[in-house]
Amino acid sequence: MDLSVELFGVRFKNPVWVASGTFGYGLEAMEIYDISQLGAVVTKGISLKPREGNPPERIAETPCGMLNSIGLQNPGVEGFLKKIYPHIEKVNTHFIVNVFGETEEEYLEVCLALESAHKVVAYELNVSCPNVKKGGMLFGHDKAVLGRLIDRIKSHVKKPVLVKLSPNVDNIKEYARVCLENGADGLVAINTLVGMKIDIKAQRPELSTYKGGLSGPAILPIAVRMVWEVYEEVGSYIPVIGVGGIYDTDSALQHILAGASAVQVGTANFFDPTAPLKIIKGIEEYLKERSLESFTKLVGRAHGLRVTP
Repeated sequence: MDLSVELFGVRFKNPVWVASGTFGYGLEAMEIYDISQLGAVVTKGISLKPREGNPPERIAETPCGMLNSIGLQNPGVEGFLKKIYPHIEKVNTHFIVNVFGETEEEYLEVCLALESAHKVVAYELNVSCPNVKKGGMLFGHDKAVLGRLIDRIKSHVKKPVLVKLSPNVDNIKEYARVCLENGADGLVAINTLVGMKIDIKAQRPELSTYKGGLSGPAILPIAVRMVWEVYEEVGSYIPVIGVGGIYDTDSALQHILAGASAVQVGTANFFDPTAPLKIIKGIEEYLKERSLESFTKLVGRAHGLRVTP
């Protein structure tokens, strides 16, 4: 079975990646298994300067998921290139760096600093970040701001630019269209949903920031619906990468059949570090059972087989 897929000019050995913020930079997982088996590693978010992140508590368990408010802790792009990149440079798979900033300039500077890092094949823009020049408005919640950000980065870099869409908007299709029109090479759907948990004994929010990002199996139906919608809007032009609630082969296949050309395994890495490998094997078995030679034949297949009302 051929599990390979070519997206935005890059050939991936398989469509199973790991999601940003759930796998570090891949170094810890190297002690568990050979991460070169993965289609790609999407790194923890990288900013221009180092960030300490938010104070504890930063994680809270929820039914079928978790809330996190880590605060994008990272060593900054210079620290990444000096301390982390030499280790991942030896790994036989692709790396995609999740990039964020508080201004357009910061996003751009991070991307430019990574242009010569050959192991990094693309950038994933985390647009669920506050734009300080716009009074804290999230980049991914303002279509005009989002469009300018993508256009500016695309005009200065050579590597593909992916945009990780926020699910916390009224109509994700409109934001997908903005990304396409401004030159994005691919879309990642979706980022975490905003949630909250109250400690009933202490009678206060469990997270220090009160609210956090909800992820895990609980958000699977929402993520699949949004992948479906984004694929309908732009899937004929650029690839959609599915993320959200994926923890086994069935959940991954839901994303793929809805239109995802690749999937990212996120929160599942915390409770089953080998979940991505199981999913790779599961997709291969699914293809064999249906006598399909290529993974690409599955992408968006549910759209052609929908039930007539």
